[in-house]
Amino acid sequence: MSFSIGSAVLPQTSQAREASIYSSKATAQPIYAKHGMVSSQEALATQIGVDILKQGGNAVDAAVAVGYALAVTLPRAGNLGGGGFMLVHLAKENKTVAIDYREVAPNKAHRDMFLNEQGDADKKLSREHGLAIGVPGTVMGMSLALEKYGTMELEQVIAPAISLAKNGISVTSDLATSLAGLKRRISQWPSSKAIFYRPDGSNFDIGDVLKQPDLAHSLSLIAKHGNKGFYQGETAEKIVAAVQQAGGIMTLQDMKNYSVVEREPVSGEYRGYKVVSMPPPSSGGTHIIQMLNMLEQFPIDKLGHNTADTLHLMTESMKYAYADRSEFLGDPDFVKVPVSELTNKSYAKSLADKFTINKTTPSAEIKPGKLAPYESNQTTHYSVVDKWGNAVSNTYTLNFSYGSGLVAAGTGILLNNEMDDFSAKPGTPNAYGLIGGEANSVAGNKRPLSSMSPTIVMKDGKPYIITGSPGGSRIINITLQIIMNVIDHGLNIAEATAAPRVHHQWLPDYLRVERSLNQDTIKLLESKGHKVKVGNSIGSTQSIVVTEDGKFGASDPRRAGAQTLGY
Repeated sequence: MSFSIGSAVLPQTSQAREASIYSSKATAQPIYAKHGMVSSQEALATQIGVDILKQGGNAVDAAVAVGYALAVTLPRAGNLGGGGFMLVHLAKENKTVAIDYREVAPNKAHRDMFLNEQGDADKKLSREHGLAIGVPGTVMGMSLALEKYGTMELEQVIAPAISLAKNGISVTSDLATSLAGLKRRISQWPSSKAIFYRPDGSNFDIGDVLKQPDLAHSLSLIAKHGNKGFYQGETAEKIVAAVQQAGGIMTLQDMKNYSVVEREPVSGEYRGYKVVSMPPPSSGGTHIIQMLNMLEQFPIDKLGHNTADTLHLMTESMKYAYADRSEFLGDPDFVKVPVSELTNKSYAKSLADKFTINKTTPSAEIKPGKLAPYESNQTTHYSVVDKWGNAVSNTYTLNFSYGSGLVAAGTGILLNNEMDDFSAKPGTPNAYGLIGGEANSVAGNKRPLSSMSPTIVMKDGKPYIITGSPGGSRIINITLQIIMNVIDHGLNIAEATAAPRVHHQWLPDYLRVERSLNQDTIKLLESKGHKVKVGNSIGSTQSIVVTEDGKFGASDPRRAGAQTLGY
């Protein structure tokens, strides 16, 4: 496809983009710090991370401290009973590693475990049942990161979380609202109801103190015994008992056999920047690079930020990428995932050549590509940079908000419902409307496909943008938009974060937009054939941009309680 742009505009230089940080045209201002910075979805956890940096810890030390703190302060997404992905850039070695601590299916899991007698997918089984719970990976993921790449002892970085759980946290408006809103799912489990609601069953008010002594005990066992304090012994026994009582099939052997996998990050080039992201079983990195490769064919900076033409081209790229996601992505330890083919620039150009500037292509006409020889709104992301240039981009989750809602009695630990991220029945949408194929079918010891996309964009060989977001199926597109807002449109990270977002995932065939998107733009998109729906806000990015003059960060204004701090 080709089209002309009216007046020629010189491409922005990197200096011009750098200057935009200080521009008087800026409509939002980032947080500044000289040495180190933490951006997370909860203020207490952010402060704990900054404290670790001030004590001389590196980015990994701080990231692990934040991860454990969020298990206490952001129970709907921060977790011990879930899993996730961590991207670590090591400045001294100038390399980036991907730590996959995604949950795995119990050994006895099988392809048809979520089907009813009629052969249809039973949502209850994969979402609010013992069968929904995968073997948790967070504890081992944090341990591996700290042991290999951190500088502090586990007891030191976990101590703040133990203190918060033991002494209590003040219930914020964000926490009070989420607990009240999800009362049905959480309170169906007596062990959960006893923690997250008052003794008489009523909701907590803002300012009430929430103490979690069982969670403090579980954290103390991890501090004392490391992985064995979670995957074996008392805690493991209580988790397995809770899962089996809820109808699940997890065993003590499943807990003992869990392992973390270090993987080679997926990477690509976009307009002179190197984009490094999470490889499968995350679909995020692969498809972010695939979409950027398509969009690189067009003069996005000249078309303008969030104009109908720019959003149209972005939407077309989203449809093709998500179609491919449905067919090719899964656990690379079980299926061959054609990452190099999906991220190939020639393949992207062949797709981009199908775009028409004035007309959208219906999803029904888009099929997964012929290649040459998922997750929750209540995931949470945080980013950390230290004074030595190390960086961590971490996304982890329980899947749904508060996961399955089930706390393993006596542990204070909320358990995930990640098994819903498998294709319960290939071709049938999961909770986020995502279609999955055979590559993501259920199997014992397999990791479900995820959209989590912790990402680091490199400039001149050093971390430049550290970002990521919750948002289930929308995570990939949210991360794409942060990158484009900074690189193509020269927005500072606060502006890039606050800008209106859009999302299309191929099926169902409609373009979801935030209500802050201009109405005239929506009409222009509709005139190109897009079915536009105004929906809830999209994502909660926690991002840092690193420059020679310091660190600039921004927490997403879409969620209450998030905070970016540095020193």
